[in-house]
Amino acid sequence: MNVGETGVAMVMLIRMAPLPLIFLFAVHMVSSADWVVNYNPLHICALKDSSVIMSCTFKYPTGHQIRKVFWNKDLAKHGEELADLSEDPEYSQRLQYLGDKQQNCTIRLSHVTKKDERMYYFRIITDRTDGKWTGKPGVRLNVTDLQLESPARVTEGDSVRLTCRSSCKLTDTPTFIWYRNSHTLTEGTIGNKLILDPVTREDLGRYRCAVNGHTLTSPDVYLNVKYPPRNVSVSISGSGVIMEGDSVSLSCSTDSNPPAEINWLKGTKHVKHGRNFRISKISSDDSGEYKCSAFSESGDKYSDPVTLDVQYPPKSVSVSISGSAVIVEGDSVTLSCSSDSNPPAQNFSWFKRETSGRSGGIFNIPKISSYDSGEYKCIATNVHGWKYSDPVTLDVQYPPRNVSVSINGSAVIMSGDSVSLMCISDSNPPALSFSWFKENQSSAVGSGQSFSAVQSGRFYCEAHNPHGAQRSDAVTVTVKGHSLILYASIGVGCGAAVVIMMLLICMSRMKKRHNTEKSQMNESRPHHDTSNYYCDNSTDSEYANISMKTFKPHHDTCTDSDDDFTDPVYGNIMISEYSPY
Repeated sequence: MNVGETGVAMVMLIRMAPLPLIFLFAVHMVSSADWVVNYNPLHICALKDSSVIMSCTFKYPTGHQIRKVFWNKDLAKHGEELADLSEDPEYSQRLQYLGDKQQNCTIRLSHVTKKDERMYYFRIITDRTDGKWTGKPGVRLNVTDLQLESPARVTEGDSVRLTCRSSCKLTDTPTFIWYRNSHTLTEGTIGNKLILDPVTREDLGRYRCAVNGHTLTSPDVYLNVKYPPRNVSVSISGSGVIMEGDSVSLSCSTDSNPPAEINWLKGTKHVKHGRNFRISKISSDDSGEYKCSAFSESGDKYSDPVTLDVQYPPKSVSVSISGSAVIVEGDSVTLSCSSDSNPPAQNFSWFKRETSGRSGGIFNIPKISSYDSGEYKCIATNVHGWKYSDPVTLDVQYPPRNVSVSINGSAVIMSGDSVSLMCISDSNPPALSFSWFKENQSSAVGSGQSFSAVQSGRFYCEAHNPHGAQRSDAVTVTVKGHSLILYASIGVGCGAAVVIMMLLICMSRMKKRHNTEKSQMNESRPHHDTSNYYCDNSTDSEYANISMKTFKPHHDTCTDSDDDFTDPVYGNIMISEYSPY
């Protein structure tokens, strides 16, 4: 959480510690509601390679539980959260947390260097969602070395003043120590100055300064009572073209009496002391202008600069993508290939996966589509070699398309059953929201990628992602139920009724005939006519296929007719034997 500052109180109390450790006391309060961070002090000027204590106390709101406390440099982030300084490889072995998780947040940083010149902040994280706090404006750390200044021209008998300087004002009143040819000087020291009045030939030698309690000393300065240097020049050994990895030697020559003190500068930065400057395995970082300075107590002189042009094949080849972080189909996307090489790379080629494509440092896709998704890399080439970049991925996003409905099983179901419908789409990112509709209904009938249909109708789905939506074609679901069963039952019942009616009609006619025959028999009983009687076949088409057994009085049976029942409805009906007695 970024922190707003409310109220600033500052008190500076500075004291130089007797050991190589700086204790600084001042108070700066940053508070908001119940959050309070006190830094002690706000600014520290420390000698290189010394140890620094950043004193700090803090308070946090009641009810919060501390989850983590740590220090951070320059509000640098690791992902979404500020980076923990103790996890930085450059600090992990030198940083010691002296505080606790309640109120003391003091740390010790050892062996400080110029790279440690930064702003440092204390960070609190509690168990609450709003429980993050960073104390501002933090602690500013400056790291300095010592430089000894001497007069440009010294002649024996002159009054000479040597000065020990630092790049920032040390936080305590230091006690300076002076050395000549490794011997400690006890006379002529005033603050950060050494006064030689008058200077004598016995003062000739190498001088340096230091601060009491610290091992750091300034570079040596040679004091000689002679004439100043002249004719200073630099010579380079080796070939005309310097390749990375070569061995290069620089030599500085001068005419002085005695020989002048030689220092080397790259640009304006001191890099070496001595007449010869050898770089055994030169790198591209060593490219630049070099010059040497020759100085004595009577003056100093710089050589003209010489340029080391270290050539090397491409390295640090990378691809950058212009445009928004989210690439949507139809956007214009430009890929740029950059490299570090000397001479600069003149040829660039692009690859999608392993397939070679365009050339040139810029690769523009004016109207990107999903087919352009994939990994891209470039290759940079100069006269000394080539190198591939790491691949970058173009993830082209697009709204749902090709939306369709898949039916799990048959689309024709019985009443009471259900059929599962699945909504399928092609989109990036994948569709996470689905709606189901029935044709001729305005409101949705379901949601989710799958839907169980229990009614007849035409159904379709809509798929949604952050870039849009699309609906599918409709599919038809048919439900068959009780009407089919009812029709079948009615048909069977009607058939049975017809059979029963035919049986009753036939039996009624047989009974009539029987009564007539009985009457005739009673009238002519003495003759005992044994004529055969048959059931009269009706000429009615509905009963034309009915065959009757032969009727015989006095327990004779009807003989089977040769005609079978061939009607499909009544073909299975058999008339049983009938006897009048």
